[in-house]
Amino acid sequence: MFDNLTDKLERAFKLLKGQGQISEINVAETLKEVRKALLDADVNFKIAKEFTDRVKAKALGQQVLTSVSPSQLLIKITHDELIELMGGANAEINLKGNPSIILVAGLQGSGKTTFTAKLAYLLKNKRGKSPFLIAADIYRPAAIDQLHVLAEQVGVPVYSDKENKDAVSVVKRGLAEAKTKGHNVVIVDTAGRLAIDETMMNEIADIKKAINPGETLFVVDSMTGQDAVNTAKAFNERLDFDGVVLTKLDGDTRGGAALSIKSVVNKPLKFVGTGEKPDALDVFHPARMADRILGKGDVVTLVEKAQEHFDEEKARKLQKKIAKNQFDFNDFIDQIHQIKKMGNVKDLLGMIPGVGKAVKNLDIDDDAFKHIEAIIHSMTHEERTNPKIINGSRRKRIADGSGTNLQEVNKLLKQFGETSKVMKLMGNKQNLAKMMRNMPKMPNQPK
Repeated sequence: MFDNLTDKLERAFKLLKGQGQISEINVAETLKEVRKALLDADVNFKIAKEFTDRVKAKALGQQVLTSVSPSQLLIKITHDELIELMGGANAEINLKGNPSIILVAGLQGSGKTTFTAKLAYLLKNKRGKSPFLIAADIYRPAAIDQLHVLAEQVGVPVYSDKENKDAVSVVKRGLAEAKTKGHNVVIVDTAGRLAIDETMMNEIADIKKAINPGETLFVVDSMTGQDAVNTAKAFNERLDFDGVVLTKLDGDTRGGAALSIKSVVNKPLKFVGTGEKPDALDVFHPARMADRILGKGDVVTLVEKAQEHFDEEKARKLQKKIAKNQFDFNDFIDQIHQIKKMGNVKDLLGMIPGVGKAVKNLDIDDDAFKHIEAIIHSMTHEERTNPKIINGSRRKRIADGSGTNLQEVNKLLKQFGETSKVMKLMGNKQNLAKMMRNMPKMPNQPK
């Protein structure tokens, strides 16, 4: 999402490489490039200038330690200022009240209805809540149908009434039903328009007054750049919302909205949408986003995603099989499925420091494992359990059945063999220690 900005910032900091000290001249030259990079990312000019002015003031006021280069110091200051620019700490959603009421507002096409279902999924599966949705778009029957479809996918009930043309009445009745059925979170999906208009603003304001939500969230499409910031400002002046949701951050966006909104409306970014799947919604963490912008990866989020999909019982069984040298293709494909559950493979790789830049131009999509899965699915149960029996004729049959070729089958079997050897060593502590002792000494390593 921030690839271009990351590249340009990296080039800007290279201007300080080899400089022995920070001076007003070399800092000014570097920060001029930083400001250009921010403007190219669609950050408001005033915000970009104020940002670089703050970085410059802090940089010139600090002494460079002998262990730190000027470029490293400037990167550290820029990192800290990026965090502050995006809100400092992550802002929690307000779930007070029984039920907690969340009002969702935004323009048509911003991803509002999709976000409503994603938020219900997150609250249900990660917070242990019992969400209930209300479809309050009385103008677009298709929007009501969409919410029903999405809600069914995430296993959450919806209240709607296509015959009622009074949005406030629909919401009140939906809220009453949610209370009757014992749900502890109610999320209201309101009507959007193609542009801001007085009728829409009045309707949302009336709904907010009628139900007094604990949380009002404004959803905006990050791909609209500065328009996203301007729309947020107009909505906030009328609704005084509590937080912003940026959708489509996985798309071809320059990221300026993520860097500008907090400064313009003085309301925190609370969530970011990063894909189409129900679980493709992340709590916004300014520090983690700053890490990603500066090419440092995002290991914390990667670990969190792994923990969400970690199956403790399966892990124990796998550990026992590894210890007995019984790791087979059933376990292999199971691990692939675990990785796929975590999200887009390229995004996951981008969270590893230093890897994001290496893979940014590679075409890695959600089907990255499809050939491997096809080959394994073409094996018999006996072949998956005991790969050693896979001879030449079996390899030919597997290749034909999977729509691949013999070379791909051979490559997979070789990779599996190497993986199995490592697994065997890992399962036996004595073997692992022996392997470590016998490893060739690295250059300059003491003998």
